[in-house]
Amino acid sequence: MANSLGRHVLAEIYGCRFDILNDREQVEALMVNAALEAGAEVREVVFHKFSPQGVSGVVVISESHLAIHTWPELGYAAVDVFTCGDSVNPWDACNYLTDHFEAGHMTATEMKRGIVDESKEAVNL
Repeated sequence: MANSLGRHVLAEIYGCRFDILNDREQVEALMVNAALEAGAEVREVVFHKFSPQGVSGVVVISESHLAIHTWPELGYAAVDVFTCGDSVNPWDACNYLTDHFEAGHMTATEMKRGIVDESKEAVNL
């Protein structure tokens, strides 16, 4: 993670089970467990079930967040995992979700966030 403040993985998870992606409680539990599996400290959790289908939610972690929106009818979940520092691996969370959504496959991109010049000193205001 040289010279960056964090890692942000955008994951496209395909071929997931409808019944899992459409169950708010199950999606919430899996997202919290994904954060814990990655080594994060969970702070807050908010999830919403849409009608007729779909779930959106966020798990706020000390290191940043995990967010999801599901399209159960398409077997698709859009997930982003943003972590700061070196103690949490966002890929661990994405792989955990892919396995537990019983997905066919995942494609993902990682972006470095907050690429800063190390020669500058941070100032607390």
